[in-house]
Amino acid sequence: MHEPHLTIRPALPEEARLVDRLAQLDSAPHLTGRVLLAEADGVAIAAISLDTGAVAADPFEPTAYAVRVLRLRRDQLTSQGSRRPIGTLLRRLAPKGSLT
Repeated sequence: MHEPHLTIRPALPEEARLVDRLAQLDSAPHLTGRVLLAEADGVAIAAISLDTGAVAADPFEPTAYAVRVLRLRRDQLTSQGSRRPIGTLLRRLAPKGSLT
């Protein structure tokens, strides 16, 4: 069985429609604030709001593992955020020039 390559990264501002699409597919509320995306083989399959912890995942893809990893990464970032502003951490994770 093929295991997809999973990438966790901040959603870029121009990816708001992609995040909204995941929420619509999942019948989930709109994700607000800063969002992390989980991509399997380059395709966005799940997202989590760093601010609220709300999750949206593509119901047509196997996403349980991706959601677990997103929740873990959010917990790591928010616990580090108590020592360092989360915006600084996100800027370190994002591609250069992608966050303003």
